[in-house]
Amino acid sequence: MNRYDRQISVAEFGVDGQKKLATAKILVVGAGGLASPVLQYLAGAGLGHINVMDYDIVSVNNMHRQTIFRTDDLGLAKAVAAATNMRGLNPDCQITPIIEPLTPDNIATYASDVDLVLDCADSFAVSYSLSDYCLNRLPLIHASVVGTAGYVGGFCYKAPSLRAVFPDLPQRFGSCAEDGVLGPIVGIIGSLQAQMTLAVITKQLSSPLGQLVTYEAIGNRFGGFRFDEVEEPDASLAFISSQQIKSGDLVIDLRAAGEADLITADAQRLGLDQITPDLPLTGVGHVVFCCRSGQRAWAAAEKLSGFWSGSISLIAAGDPNFMQKRG
Repeated sequence: MNRYDRQISVAEFGVDGQKKLATAKILVVGAGGLASPVLQYLAGAGLGHINVMDYDIVSVNNMHRQTIFRTDDLGLAKAVAAATNMRGLNPDCQITPIIEPLTPDNIATYASDVDLVLDCADSFAVSYSLSDYCLNRLPLIHASVVGTAGYVGGFCYKAPSLRAVFPDLPQRFGSCAEDGVLGPIVGIIGSLQAQMTLAVITKQLSSPLGQLVTYEAIGNRFGGFRFDEVEEPDASLAFISSQQIKSGDLVIDLRAAGEADLITADAQRLGLDQITPDLPLTGVGHVVFCCRSGQRAWAAAEKLSGFWSGSISLIAAGDPNFMQKRG
């Protein structure tokens, strides 16, 4: 009996779908909770080549939802452990681990030769950076889960981008670390990501590009809508890396002194409340705001754009203590 007989028997999938799946190559950004069902179902289905990108290590406080890992994997690089476990699930699938953080200046390196990108990262900045790159280039299957709710959607390529659907900074951001998350909800949303990926690659099922699906565990309610006709924003705040700062840029680091060193030696350390018309902007053509996640930087940029018309970029610097925690 063939490993894939049961899915080939599905009329809408068939032998042709299996062949398309076997020759596909995808990039999965993040190897945590969402990636657990994504990797298991796509590797199990016989997807040809999966690059999985994550810079973190397996931690015991995440294992309730990161079910791709075992206790023996604790302390290992998540990308490596995930690749090893998926090779055990299906040796037909080539799995390549990438132990690097995704940044605005390395996206092209890892996404230029794939057919589709899955955003399984718990990062506001990563999601928008991926959307900016994938627009008009690649399908992006993006998802997010916090607390008891989540959503998943097919963006970019022949559909509007994440920025088109979510152009504004939310009044409040949630995170798994701050608000918690239930494992089964992550599994539901991640499984939908895997199914949307199958649909896009095989081109034999109804396309999820331009569709958003929501799920709320309280009451077990599914919802969603199509956004095929949503227009792209006229302007957007792009994320850059610290290596992309140019001479003459006014760099404003919004992190407190005890939070991190300045992003550059000549950066100014200011708080969000100090972004006022009193800033010395004469002769400045480009302002760069930096913070840990990108959220404060976005808020500062929106505030600045209310009284200044110059160019603005954002940097999400991440956790400065990450390497120490990683050990």
